Amino acid sequence: MSTHPHDDLAERFRALGVRDIECLFPDVSGYPRGKLMPAAAFARGQELRIAQAIPMQCVTGEYSYDPIFPDADPDVRLVPDLATLRPVPWASTPRWMAIHDCIELDGRPCAFAPRQVLQAVLARYAERGLTPVVAPEIEFYLTAPNTDPAKPLTAPVGRSGRAEVGQSAFSLNLLNELAPFWDAFHAAIDTLGIRGDTWIHEVGCSQYEINLLHGDALAVADQAFLFKLAAKEVALQHGLNAVFMAKPISGEAGSSMHLHQSVVDAQGRNIFTDASGADTPALGHFIAGLQAYGPDLMLVYAPFVNSFRRYVSGSQAPTTLAWGRDNRTVGLRVPTSSPVARRVENRIAGADANPYLAIAASLAAGLAGLEEELAPTEPVQGNGYDETHGLPRTFLAAHERMAHSPHAARLMGADFVRAYLAVKALEHDSYLNHISEWERRFLAPQA
Repeated sequence: MSTHPHDDLAERFRALGVRDIECLFPDVSGYPRGKLMPAAAFARGQELRIAQAIPMQCVTGEYSYDPIFPDADPDVRLVPDLATLRPVPWASTPRWMAIHDCIELDGRPCAFAPRQVLQAVLARYAERGLTPVVAPEIEFYLTAPNTDPAKPLTAPVGRSGRAEVGQSAFSLNLLNELAPFWDAFHAAIDTLGIRGDTWIHEVGCSQYEINLLHGDALAVADQAFLFKLAAKEVALQHGLNAVFMAKPISGEAGSSMHLHQSVVDAQGRNIFTDASGADTPALGHFIAGLQAYGPDLMLVYAPFVNSFRRYVSGSQAPTTLAWGRDNRTVGLRVPTSSPVARRVENRIAGADANPYLAIAASLAAGLAGLEEELAPTEPVQGNGYDETHGLPRTFLAAHERMAHSPHAARLMGADFVRAYLAVKALEHDSYLNHISEWERRFLAPQA
């Protein structure tokens, strides 16, 4: 029997010819960061460190100088979750990967690391004998190569020899148009242990959606993180781009990451229904928590300037936190289901949201509703777009809402919220320094 959890790995790696291990973790944007380690060193359990600031790297590559980040720029340890150890499907030589936790040198979880933020929320559920169950629906676009970011993204040329022009929602022919990519992608997610469910062509031109099967919240967040990585890697192998921006193409549908959530007790029973199959008060409390605290956490669901372009009335992207039964015009939908599958679908987050943080925010708000026994609004029966817009409508409004929230710190962690706000402010400053095509088109001749 092995005396160390890593002891059997060295022989396993040798037998498979594995040379390196990708030691990765999600940063604040859900982007993979980390280091490449020799397989033999990984198998020995060699300690791996990285600067504490890396989980909070801006999408621009910059770092905030907010005092929440120590001037000394200390290290954190990268500790592998061996349950996530998998072969890298797109590697040219045998290589494996493992998702790592960021742990401070004194043993505390790093407050700035998204995976640890989610773990902290899940610990609060566990203290109450509860376990969340989550299933994400992830939308994205496949586009032609784009070497000049000043030019719009365009649909790729498929097996027909021409690019898609739209109006092909739920088409199986066009789902097959890029068959070599889908075959390779399906094989890749199987290798990575990503439990895909249904696949569809979505409303947008070359837009697709894949649903992941419901499961443990941390495991599902890991799968969503690797899903995005796999889509991008496999797309590049096929001369494509996989794009998870919330609104990548003008005039086309936005891309969402709907989160289906339920909660089970210590006996595995769904707390949203009773023995007769009727809804319990817990369902209403959970919904009310999402309604009460969702606006304060909007910057997590919509983390970039582009994110807010998705929230358009009549587009099936929500503009309120109203709720309804089997109603896609509201932000919180309770799908028609069997009692055991009773759940709340949070439709607010975009595909660009960090899955760890979006799931953490939604679960934290729902748990607060349960603990405080909050009461939800009445369900919307008709068109949710007729309701008053109840969400921050711009990046700056969402940033301001979180910065002045009396609740965000207790829901997501005070240090994390301060650091997150600092990073987002820096990204917005970078955006303000960019002169857009719209400004040149309309202001140059007329201003």
